[in-house]
Amino acid sequence: MEAQVEFINSWLRNEQSNVIAICGMGGGGKTTIAQHIYNLNKHDFQSCSFIEEIGKHSDALLGLQKQLLKDVLGGKKIRISCVFEGTRKIEEVLRLKRMLIVLDDIDQHEQLSTLLGSKTFPTQSKIIITTRVLDINSWLNTISWRCCVHKLSFLNDIESIELLSLHAFRSKTPMKDFKELAEQLAQYCGGNPLALKVLGSSLCVSDEDPIRINNMIGVWRSRLNSLNSLRGNIDSKIQGVLRKSFDSLPQQSERELLLHIACFFVGEDVDVVEMVLEDELCAKSGILTLFKRCLLTISIDNKIMMHQLLQEMGRKVVCEESKDPTKCSRVWNDAESYRVLRKGTGSDIIEGLSLDMRKVEQGMLSEALAIQTSSLANMDKLKLLQLKYVKLDGSYEKFPNLIWLCWHGSPLKTLPSGLLMSSLVAIDMRYGDMEKFEIPMVLLSLEILNQSSCEKLVSISNLHRLPNLHTLMLLNCSSLTYLCKSIRDLENLDLLDLTGCTKVLKYINQVDTMMLHEQPLLSLPQSLTNVDLTNCDIEFNSDVCVAFHAKSRYFLDLSVNPFEYLPSFIDFKMLQLLCLYSCSNLKSLPCIPSVLEYLFIDWCTSLERITFQSGRFTLQEFSYEGCFKLSDVEGLFKLVPIAKITLPEIGNMQWIKAYANHKVDLVGDEITKGKNKDFC
Repeated sequence: MEAQVEFINSWLRNEQSNVIAICGMGGGGKTTIAQHIYNLNKHDFQSCSFIEEIGKHSDALLGLQKQLLKDVLGGKKIRISCVFEGTRKIEEVLRLKRMLIVLDDIDQHEQLSTLLGSKTFPTQSKIIITTRVLDINSWLNTISWRCCVHKLSFLNDIESIELLSLHAFRSKTPMKDFKELAEQLAQYCGGNPLALKVLGSSLCVSDEDPIRINNMIGVWRSRLNSLNSLRGNIDSKIQGVLRKSFDSLPQQSERELLLHIACFFVGEDVDVVEMVLEDELCAKSGILTLFKRCLLTISIDNKIMMHQLLQEMGRKVVCEESKDPTKCSRVWNDAESYRVLRKGTGSDIIEGLSLDMRKVEQGMLSEALAIQTSSLANMDKLKLLQLKYVKLDGSYEKFPNLIWLCWHGSPLKTLPSGLLMSSLVAIDMRYGDMEKFEIPMVLLSLEILNQSSCEKLVSISNLHRLPNLHTLMLLNCSSLTYLCKSIRDLENLDLLDLTGCTKVLKYINQVDTMMLHEQPLLSLPQSLTNVDLTNCDIEFNSDVCVAFHAKSRYFLDLSVNPFEYLPSFIDFKMLQLLCLYSCSNLKSLPCIPSVLEYLFIDWCTSLERITFQSGRFTLQEFSYEGCFKLSDVEGLFKLVPIAKITLPEIGNMQWIKAYANHKVDLVGDEITKGKNKDFC
């Protein structure tokens, strides 16, 4: 926290901008830091004003203007009859006086224009804004104010323990018998200062009496169990602060989207969530709004992440709908989901349900009973279904009209009629026992099909019945030998991942008299922009099995394959990224086209030479760690034995001749355009 205070103090001494916005999630310490800075520096200004909790008074802008003017004019009451007049007088005062102003909890554009004016002008004043809105700069740009944006980071583990301990033990370190409990509680808070303060204060240990301390240890354990319980017991004060972020979302669809994510989609790929929920909740714009308001983040591997306290707040909102799970819109707790489905009465309220039978069975003394499909059939509003290692018995003829079916570890060998509905956007049946995946009907809405890690899967048929498929994931389907040729007709297919499918390319042109007839050449659709053929056992003589001509820039991953030279099916004209990690037999890369922007060849241990069509190194990013034999990269470097270098060429480096008999391996590096301008 000290580093963040120092950053803002340095901004106060900076003449480049008059406004700083401190952004972050509710309870993150924005107001605390602003108050500290304000108290530390207010004496250096002619006048000052701290307007608290503006978000609570957004319907009383005239009153906020009066308070601001009264503060900066030394208590003098100002008569203003309307907001327009108040804005004009604030602009006049900002021109004349050097002031320190804090505008706390800004959550609407109108609040800024009302309290700062509609245009910039010369002023020596400094204005600190606290807000949950990450893109506050765009609001300030519309009223011509230059702004420095500072996003608060969460407290680290050490800072979290210190803050919790200060409130619980009046010390920076926890008492001896509470160390492990304090660490668990700090982890639950996830670096959120408000949560650490509130929970620490509520569990204060002030009595040195051993009996009293033993009692408090039990209280701490009980509180931790309560916080981790199935229907959430987040502290009411913390809930209230975080709930403000939820309630201030401008659209009902954004609030519904946050609840869906909190209950089912934390850790899921953001592209998948956007596709699944776009039609219902305008997910692309909604996710952007949630990101800008610090309600979620996107990880480096494109996963949706949400602070645990925000996730619990969202789930608490759902729990407030009813004490009866069948009367809540979403059921995510495994024990409750199991009871709902075992009861078998259905529900006309539930929109989403998640059940992981592995977690349910851990707490059961006897074997779990099978769940009947009729329990789901009676859920008329069910759209999101997430099952993990669940066995369903019964007919699928009246299965609910889902948009998202996620069924990991499904025991189904083939697709039963009735399981697939016309409304489905995504099917995720990873880790299952599926042997033949044959699409029985045209599914116009389906955009995502994920059958990864289905080790028994042999064939996929009738792909032509999925005309709008965007993503086909078949990672580690090690038994897959038949991928129907109609894949070439999927004009919307964007991503194809065959990682670990070691048989499918080998069997395309072979005859298996037991089950397959001779297959023609596999043509990939031109629409692909991301093709992953990692560890597909592609050899130099097998590349005739594949034909591909891209119509737009695309990424290609051929890592961990045994070929000695690049397969001929690569369409270099449109290739943007080429990944060849651990292609240990690859010896050379001749005539790399100038259109290629990214090349990753780490641990290509046999690779010796790279040349380019244009005769010069033009890559944006290039990494070659572990390429010990690589001695020539055209336009970048060429390694020559010291013994062959003439004395004039060495110049003043005559000492290098002493190393003529030493063996030197190229370790490798990563070169990015902008860092190494001499090579790019």
